[in-house]
Amino acid sequence: MAQSQNNITLDITTLEGWLWEAACKIRGEIDAPKYKDYILPLIFLKRLSDVFDDEAKKLESRYGSSDLVEKILAEDHQLVRFYLPPESRWDAIAKKSTGLGELITDAMRSIARENPKLQGSIDIVDFNATAAGQRIIPDDSIKTLIGVMGKHRLGLADVEPDIIGRAYEYLLRKFAEGSGQSAGEFYTPREVAILMAQILDPKPGEEVYDPCCGSGGLLIKCAMNFREHYHNDPEVAPLQFCGQENQHATFAMAKMNTFIHDMEAQIALQDTMKFPQFLKKEGALRQFDIVTANPMWNQDFEQKIYETDTYNRFGIGFPPSSSADWGWIQHMFASLKKTGRMAVVLDTGAVSRGSGNTGKNRERDIRKYFAEHDFVEAVILLPENLFYNTTAPGIILVINRKKPHKGECLLVNAAKLFQKGRPKNFMPDENIAQVAGIFRDWKTVDGISTIVSAADVAKNDFNLSPSRYVTQNGKDETLPLEDAVVLLREAEEVRQEADERLKKVLAGLGLEL
Repeated sequence: MAQSQNNITLDITTLEGWLWEAACKIRGEIDAPKYKDYILPLIFLKRLSDVFDDEAKKLESRYGSSDLVEKILAEDHQLVRFYLPPESRWDAIAKKSTGLGELITDAMRSIARENPKLQGSIDIVDFNATAAGQRIIPDDSIKTLIGVMGKHRLGLADVEPDIIGRAYEYLLRKFAEGSGQSAGEFYTPREVAILMAQILDPKPGEEVYDPCCGSGGLLIKCAMNFREHYHNDPEVAPLQFCGQENQHATFAMAKMNTFIHDMEAQIALQDTMKFPQFLKKEGALRQFDIVTANPMWNQDFEQKIYETDTYNRFGIGFPPSSSADWGWIQHMFASLKKTGRMAVVLDTGAVSRGSGNTGKNRERDIRKYFAEHDFVEAVILLPENLFYNTTAPGIILVINRKKPHKGECLLVNAAKLFQKGRPKNFMPDENIAQVAGIFRDWKTVDGISTIVSAADVAKNDFNLSPSRYVTQNGKDETLPLEDAVVLLREAEEVRQEADERLKKVLAGLGLEL
C-alpha cells in the first residue's frame, strides 16, 4: 500500500488515478505517442528520489548527522541503491519555478552519470526541447506537473514495488490506448502477458529472455508469476532476465519498468535479427531456459539477413521477405537450451499460411519441420481486438524442446473467452485461468480445446490453426486479408526468383527474355 504525505493510505486505483492525473497535465501539450516519453522518466525520478531520501534517513539514524551522511554517500555510492546528487533530488527541483526544462534534463543526466545502470533510460529526453521555435513542454506546465506529482510519496515505506509496478503498467496501457499503430512497439496486453507467464511457469534459477522486449512487460509478468509462487524466499534461486530492444525510447521504458518492479534485468539496445547482443564468450548465441516474446507481426525483412547470418539461426529455412514471423521463431529456438521452452505471440497466419497449397511454401515447410520434430507443444487462438495496433486476434505459439506429451499438440480456441471493452476487448482473470488450466491439465474441453496427434497435423498439411480443429458455431475461419496479402507477396517473390533463373538460362543460350 502507498501512503501520502498526510499518511492517508492509497489503494492501487487511487495511485493509478493520481499518476494519470499527473500525465494529463502535459497530455495536451504534445502528441499522445510522445508524452509517455516525458511522464515516465519523471515518475521514475520521483521514485528514485523518495527511495534515496528513505535510505539516507536510515543512515542518519546510524551516523547521527545528515551532513555526515551526505559526505559519506558522496564518497561511497554503494550504501544506497542509487545515488542522487543534491541538485537532482525531487525536493530541490520542486522549489524551482524557472528554467525547469533545463534543470530536469541536467538532473536526469547527472543521475545517469552517477549510476551507470541507469544510463540510456532516464537521460535520453530533453525537457527543454523546442519545435518550430517553441518549447514542447513549457516551464509552467512542468511546474504544474511537478506540483501534482508532489502530492504523494513513492518511498520504500509508502509503496511496494509490485504496487508501483502495477501503476506503471497501468500508465503504459493508457499510453497504448492513445498511440495507435505505435502501441505494438512497446505494449503487450496485460492478459496476454499473464497467460504466457502462467504457461511458461518459471522455476527457480531459470534464465528468461525476450529478444524484442518493448517496455519489458513479458519479462515482468514472468517475474510476478515467480513471486506469486515463491514469495521472495531468499533461499530460492532468483530468475535471471535478459531483453533486447531496437527502439531507443522503448529500450529506456524497459529499463525503467524493470527497475520500478525491483528486478535485476539486463536490457540491451540493438537490432536483434542483425546484431544479437546476448552471446557466449566464443561468439555463439547465449541460450536460455525460457523465451517469451511478441515481435512485430509480418515484418518485411531482406533475404540477406538470413543469407548472411553468422549465428546458425536459420538452417531450417528462410522465411519469405514479406513475413519474418518464422525468422523470429528460429532466432528464439536457437536461443533455447536443450530443455528450453518458449511462448511467442504472432499473427494467426503464422500457423496456417501455405497449408493446402500445391508445391513448396516457405512458411509451411518451416512449420512442417517444427511439427515433424515434435517441438510444437500448443497453439492458443486469442480473441479479436485485444491488441492496440490491430483488431486481428493473434495466437500464442508454445514450443518446447523437451515436451512432456510426446507426439501430441494442444490446440485451444479461446476466440470467445473475452468481454467487450472500450477501446479494446479484454480477457477477464477467470478466462485467463481457464486457458492456463487447460494447458496445465492438458485436457480437451468441448468447443474450446482439443489434443491432436502428429498424424492429424500432417493430414491437414501442417495447418496448426486452432479454428481448423476446434470450430465454434460450426464455422471455420476464412483467410484473413492480412494473410492473403502475405501470400500474394510471397508468390510475387517466388515469381521474381523464377524470372531471374530463367534470365540466366536464356543468357547462357545467347537469348534474352
